[in-house]
Amino acid sequence: MATILIVGCGDLGSTVALQLAQKGHRVVGVRRSATALSNIEIIQADVTQPETLKKLENIQPDIIIYCVAASGQTDAHYKAAYVDGLRNVLATQANNVALQHVFFVSSTRVYGQQTDAVLDENTPAMAADFGGERLLEGERLLNDLTCGQTVLRLSGIYGPGRLRMINLAKTPELWPAQNSWTNRIHRDDAAKFLVLLVQKVLHQTPIAPCYIVTDSASVSQYEVLHWLATQLRIPFNPHVPAIENGKRLSNQTMLTTGFEMQYPDYRAGYAALLALNTG
Repeated sequence: MATILIVGCGDLGSTVALQLAQKGHRVVGVRRSATALSNIEIIQADVTQPETLKKLENIQPDIIIYCVAASGQTDAHYKAAYVDGLRNVLATQANNVALQHVFFVSSTRVYGQQTDAVLDENTPAMAADFGGERLLEGERLLNDLTCGQTVLRLSGIYGPGRLRMINLAKTPELWPAQNSWTNRIHRDDAAKFLVLLVQKVLHQTPIAPCYIVTDSASVSQYEVLHWLATQLRIPFNPHVPAIENGKRLSNQTMLTTGFEMQYPDYRAGYAALLALNTG
């Protein structure tokens, strides 16, 4: 049984925590609220307040998963969550000789370039805004670790409770004037992939230092909106604007681990969501 510390038990972090606990691991979760999670030890703390993290010094985890979300869309919020917060958590483990691996959940926002080329982990990350810059700054903190480290660059997460595109499809008059490439990952696939990587580390199977975590279909935003509107029987103008921005991402490195996606494209994922919300 390994001890796994999950810092940030929101939607994704909680899903990962519950799956790892079901596999028999000791899971300790850090979250700002005191809300309980079944079979998870919860420490109520704020990563931006180092004095609240003192209890982490005694945990001595084998694995750390840093999975926080910024509390606002400003440079200050991103720096607090992805740079200062990560640095504060890592400082609590300075004397932890048991630590094998640190996972940092980042974002494909680090790829700010606008291109029709397919980007992968070998493509230089060229951040175009404060969010991408701060995420890259957080990623670089892992370089100072003596244990293993892996960055997970997640594309747009959707799933239960994350219905932005479905709600947008219901109101064609609010569709954007411009079309763009989009990439997404279902929350359940993202969680299962993280659990797979943790298991590989614990079984001493080598893993990569960076993964783009996205499904197997980069598509235009209008393709998704048209498909959803059709499923919902919402009348819409079939006109498709030219694709003017966005990026296409490859998940081939993720798939080389042997991971099998439950929702390999938007149709599979959104069909399940539509069934869940209309059933």
